[in-house]
Amino acid sequence: MELLEKLRHLEENIKILGEIRESTSLSDIYQNKRMEWEVRYGLFESIQIVIDISCKVASEYNLGNPQTYKECVNLLEQHRYLSPELSSRMIAMVGLRNILVHEYVEIDMEKLYGYLEHLHDFTLFTKEMTQQLR
Repeated sequence: MELLEKLRHLEENIKILGEIRESTSLSDIYQNKRMEWEVRYGLFESIQIVIDISCKVASEYNLGNPQTYKECVNLLEQHRYLSPELSSRMIAMVGLRNILVHEYVEIDMEKLYGYLEHLHDFTLFTKEMTQQLR
């Protein structure tokens, strides 16, 4: 999948996650495992798209030799593809992705639900990367 296609897919995910945020309360998620799964998977897939784009751009444009997903995002900041503020928030999202995948600790549903209030970070990522890639 090409980079701009991945960005469009991320935009679709953001829209769906926004709809979930608008129609679902934290108590709904506690009471309905399926809703919890939707939030988990939606955030996971969105973060994975950010990672995929970051690592692909770092590789295609020879920005460096990242050893971790966080380093992929960091390279985008270093080479001015992303603003420092957005880069640090995306790096935090990579940490959330690792928790979701590996379940190092039990997921705090309140914190997870709170990430739905930060969907604008994904929107900013899409905007900043689209501007850089055109």
